[in-house]
Amino acid sequence: MIMATSCAGSKLEQAYNNQESKIDNYISGKGDKYRSVRNGGANRLVLAEGEGEELERNGFVSFYYAGYTFSGSFSASNLFVTNHQETAENANWNLTDAEYRIYEINMAEAKLIPGLRDGLVGVKAGEECEILFSGKYGFGNEEFGMIPANSAQLWKIWVVGVTND
Repeated sequence: MIMATSCAGSKLEQAYNNQESKIDNYISGKGDKYRSVRNGGANRLVLAEGEGEELERNGFVSFYYAGYTFSGSFSASNLFVTNHQETAENANWNLTDAEYRIYEINMAEAKLIPGLRDGLVGVKAGEECEILFSGKYGFGNEEFGMIPANSAQLWKIWVVGVTND
């Protein structure tokens, strides 16, 4: 029994390592065009720099988002959630949040998966970024809605505001 558990754990760790490798390849494939930040289990690829203070772990942030499962690349067919009107329209997708409301959270109280939480720390108002992480920092062994268990994720984030009061 112990050997079977160890073998399953080893395969899962290997799968996560494979996802991390795909994330690293995706980021390196972007060249030096964008700044990359690693924080905990998350990688943030900054597509457009923001301004002002960086979000702290207990700060407040408001943003638009689009979440995708990630297997080395992403496409509209991998979209599982968004509140960003243009993304939804381009994907011919029914919105999760049909009013396109900005998502506002208090990082100290928000229930976020670890990869998204780690990826958001350090963002600035006006920043556009992609946050990538393996299934280890996502929902792990749990299937969540349209997201298969142990799935790597890519979150496209458009930061509207940051305060650390």
